[in-house]
Amino acid sequence: MKSEKNSCLLKFYSSMILPCFRHTYEGKDDMPAHLKSSILGCQLTIPVQQGKLALGTWQGIMLGEHRDHGGRRTIIATLQGIAA
Repeated sequence: MKSEKNSCLLKFYSSMILPCFRHTYEGKDDMPAHLKSSILGCQLTIPVQQGKLALGTWQGIMLGEHRDHGGRRTIIATLQGIAA
């Protein structure tokens, strides 16, 4: 299933990106992982009110790995605001 999704994504972007930029240095899933990260982003801003995440009823936070066998990852949280 993963290869089918990667294939569709690669076909979609092939006319825009792949003719100019293609690499497999870190594995066959490297380029699709870069495309997915470009689309979905790698940072998130979450409002906090009274010490709790201010998410809507159906909102949530998901962390995804775009590589077939991703390595160790680090999450960095930066808090900004006024202390109550």
